[in-house]
Amino acid sequence: MATSSIFAKVRIDDPKQAEAFIDALAASENKPKRKPSAPVKPLLTDYDAIRRLMAKGETDK
Repeated sequence: MATSSIFAKVRIDDPKQAEAFIDALAASENKPKRKPSAPVKPLLTDYDAIRRLMAKGETDK
């Protein structure tokens, strides 16, 4: 399961490990956000546009 690693127990015994852990958290926070490789089409929220799209699909059959 993908979430199992999130809930792993972390045991830090010395200050060097604590510093390394904090540095790793800070470094992961500074990474740029991912960008989609393909453009994402916006969701249709206009009822008339949805009706036109659904009507168009019925005539293509």
